[in-house]
Amino acid sequence: MKTIIAFAFQLCSLVGLAQTGSEILLFDLSIKKDKLVLSNPKNITNHVGYDNQPSFHADQPLIFYSSFNPDGRSDIKSYDYEKGETRSLTQTTEREYSPTLTPDKQFVSCIIQRDDGAQNLGKYPVGGGQPTVLIDNLIVGYHAWVDQDRLLLFVLGEPQTLHLYNVKTKEDKVLAEKIGRSLHSIPGQNAMSFVHKISDSEWIIKRFDGATSEISTLIKTLPGREDLCWTPQGRIIMSDGTRVYSIDPVKEKGWSIVSIESGSELLKGASRLAINKEGNKLAVVVSE
Repeated sequence: MKTIIAFAFQLCSLVGLAQTGSEILLFDLSIKKDKLVLSNPKNITNHVGYDNQPSFHADQPLIFYSSFNPDGRSDIKSYDYEKGETRSLTQTTEREYSPTLTPDKQFVSCIIQRDDGAQNLGKYPVGGGQPTVLIDNLIVGYHAWVDQDRLLLFVLGEPQTLHLYNVKTKEDKVLAEKIGRSLHSIPGQNAMSFVHKISDSEWIIKRFDGATSEISTLIKTLPGREDLCWTPQGRIIMSDGTRVYSIDPVKEKGWSIVSIESGSELLKGASRLAINKEGNKLAVVVSE
């Protein structure tokens, strides 16, 4: 156990030192002649330093994200894209990452990184307040809710592993090894997606069935890329770092470029992506 904690602490320390400045762009997303189109980009963070890991509220015009404060510690913020207002959800001595709305919409779950090397999964009330720790026996890097009680977890280790964890019963099951950080619910299905890094040259998007726990193959990722999001219509969106692509994994075999009416020059170092429930807003993390 001491070895695992030491490894995690070293890894977290390296990650913290390696974090580079990033911004979050918010695009309008539309469909024109059966093609996805991005337009009207807006820098919603406009802050020197790390702003990353965007995720949308299910019902409200809010984007949650992780942002470094002047002390180099990350807090959770939210941006109201109708009012153009930013507020802090957390202002703690810990470091919070990967904000995600819980299924009951009452909390934002997130990674809580502590100075002693622990990396817990906790949740904060959406309106602000003290956290509740959900998982403190695993070094959780990323997470996504399957349903009210179950989560898919990216757990740090050698190798990284995909876990199915029940916060109610504490049941923990390892599903796969060598996975990526991008875990998502598939719209309209009782299913989730994850990236399986089979080899250095072969990364596969796979489907986890929430009812049967069966895992199946969907499509290859863009070469060397692991960040993705799903449109409400079932298309996957990814970026190669400078352009944005999409694919319907059921109907298509190849990725197609998403048209960008304005702001294509801003997509430098594009990585993480998030889309709102209505499918008309796309958040993209870019280099500062």
